[in-house]
Amino acid sequence: MVNVEIYTTMFCGFCARAKRLLSLKGVEFTEFDVSMDAQKRAEMMERSNGGRTVPQIFINGQHIGGCNELEMLDSDGGLDPLLSA
Repeated sequence: MVNVEIYTTMFCGFCARAKRLLSLKGVEFTEFDVSMDAQKRAEMMERSNGGRTVPQIFINGQHIGGCNELEMLDSDGGLDPLLSA
């Protein structure tokens, strides 16, 4: 089973887009809201090599990037193989 993790904040349009795409793919994901959680935000930044923006998306521990990177991966045909691994 694929392990998808997404760091988000409330009222983030890019976060909503990324979650919608993952949901359309039928993927369950673990969401970490970093809005008010400094410890989770620090964890996100460490895991993403300094990424400060949300969302930050990980598939099976691999850092994908944000919403735009997720959408580009999907349009290039690379997302489905990662999700089925």
